Amino acid sequence: MRRRATDYRRPVRRRLSCWIWVLLLLSLVAGCVLFAVQHKHQDEDHVEQPVREINHRNDRVVHENQNFTEEILSAKSYARQLAEQMTLAKAYVIIAKEHNNLHLAWELSSNIRSCQLLLSKAAMREEPISLEEAEPIIKSLSSLIFKAQDAHYDIATTITTMKSHIQALEERANAATIQSTVFGQLAAESIPKNLQCIDIKLTADWLQNKSMQELADERRNSPRLVDNNLYHFCIFSDNLLAVSVVVNSTVSNAEHPKQLVFHIVTNGVKYGAMQAWFLSNDFKGYQH
Repeated sequence: MRRRATDYRRPVRRRLSCWIWVLLLLSLVAGCVLFAVQHKHQDEDHVEQPVREINHRNDRVVHENQNFTEEILSAKSYARQLAEQMTLAKAYVIIAKEHNNLHLAWELSSNIRSCQLLLSKAAMREEPISLEEAEPIIKSLSSLIFKAQDAHYDIATTITTMKSHIQALEERANAATIQSTVFGQLAAESIPKNLQCIDIKLTADWLQNKSMQELADERRNSPRLVDNNLYHFCIFSDNLLAVSVVVNSTVSNAEHPKQLVFHIVTNGVKYGAMQAWFLSNDFKGYQH
């Protein structure tokens, strides 16, 4: 009998079946991976939506709780509109009074007080002004400002009036400054005649008494004058009586008068009288 020829087709079929199983497994794995990725993206979308809603709510709360300064600086806030209208209304109050329109000035002043009250309440409660609160005052002020403009109280008149008021206030302030300076100088230099005689006598004693001048030189080099452990007072005056009263009162009410050091600064005319007076009188051992 003849031998049967070898069949070479079976190994090929086995290889094909193995590749089919491999492809099926790969497709199954790929499907599982795609399913897992898609499920994960859906979960992230569900998580992001509440987070965004919470963030929007937080932004809303922050906007509602913004401080009064930020609100009044905002161009769209009712507080800013009220503040600007109130400033303009104050200028028209002055102009209306100058033109003897007292009724308009009274109405403007009344609305200004209402506006100030509303702004102060908003600042105290730390909440923005609502439309219901601001609308009546804004309408009333707008109507009064329009009435003032209709009475020819225009911007040019306002600027001219404000300039004249500012100049008048500056002149009054300068006059008050000069007056206070003159009155202060008169008060400092107004000394009775008998005290002027004392100044002359003390100056003569200072010029004639050499021992007093030597004592002044010794005290000028005293280490107490630069001792930081002591209490130092500096007095600028040419009034002998006033300086003597200040020193005497301070020393008399001090528990440790020897710890006090007075530095007296005066002019050349009163220098000798000051030296003679304080060298001749002992204020409980103080140093000058």
